[in-house]
Amino acid sequence: MSNYLVIFVLDNPDMCHSVLDAWEEAGARGITILESSGIGRIRRKGIRDDLPLMPSISDVLRSEETHHRTIFSVVDDLTLARKLAEVSQKVVGGLEKPHTGLLFVLPVLEVYGLNKEKEQD
Repeated sequence: MSNYLVIFVLDNPDMCHSVLDAWEEAGARGITILESSGIGRIRRKGIRDDLPLMPSISDVLRSEETHHRTIFSVVDDLTLARKLAEVSQKVVGGLEKPHTGLLFVLPVLEVYGLNKEKEQD
């Protein structure tokens, strides 16, 4: 059995919950979400250097940096990996359009801990 890593860098963080719902409905388990930012956005907007050395929570919450959401999951079936790509495109309206994101699938040589044993009561 082969395993695959599906990685989706989503441009619009507001669509994150819709993508997660679509991935779960498609059969993905163990989905991880990271906040990320690409070099293009950093160059256009700049990195915030106006925060004090010891920022308060209000300083941090006033952040104007624009972020992506990077969503990934290891799946044990190429059909499921392709299904995740398909449902992701439906949510964002097609990845060929600008400002939607980038999705790619990588083969995984080895996976440890993917299929956990169920706990006994």
